[in-house]
Amino acid sequence: MAKKTTSKKSGKTAPARTPASGGRLLRWFRRWALRIVLVPVTLVIVLVLLFSLVNPPITLTMWQEHGKYGRLERSWMPLDDIAPVMARSVVAAEDANFCLHWGFDVTAIRAALEDGGARGGSTISQQVVKNVFLWQGRSWTRKALETLITPLVEIFWSKRRILEVYLNVAETGEGVFGVEAAAQRAFGVPAAKLSARQAALIAAILPAPRSRSAAKPSDRVSRRARAIADGAATIRADGRAACFED
Repeated sequence: MAKKTTSKKSGKTAPARTPASGGRLLRWFRRWALRIVLVPVTLVIVLVLLFSLVNPPITLTMWQEHGKYGRLERSWMPLDDIAPVMARSVVAAEDANFCLHWGFDVTAIRAALEDGGARGGSTISQQVVKNVFLWQGRSWTRKALETLITPLVEIFWSKRRILEVYLNVAETGEGVFGVEAAAQRAFGVPAAKLSARQAALIAAILPAPRSRSAAKPSDRVSRRARAIADGAATIRADGRAACFED
């Protein structure tokens, strides 16, 4: 039988708090904590599965840029309708071991750490996760979420799908997203008709698309483009483009 306590104000007795009531409160708290965790986890898994087949309609970055510039320049293109040299150029520029890793390039991460964080060590897979599911900017929270979601994308998406999404959601200028819009704006040609030089120039501006121009490249961008063109030819010759080329 539960013990009773006397209220000083009313003089009435009330049942004392028992271990059973404390246990019910703890179970309630655990149940809701589990729900709070499971809801976003389930949502992410559903979106990863959905976007393995359906093109992401918009990203947080696109939505933010729409607020700045109004109408965005973007046009989704299947990988088959993008010049193969464009795909190779992006891989050579951003993630030369794209076909060899499972989402994280340990060598690139180690090099970035040794360089004091002056350069990024993110793979194309990680950048897709950031662009499609998360937000821009540097924070431990975003990086932790990126690290958790990237393996899911690698499990459920093919390498071709990862690269296809990247080529369509990457920012390529102020209010410009994807290589199709970049090709049209910079060179007046569709992404399917890009030359090796043009593809390398677009890839060269990706780290800083708002301050670099593919149409009017600086000396630095031109030098970078030449190195990317050489890298694109190299990964084609040594087989590192095999996972995304027919």
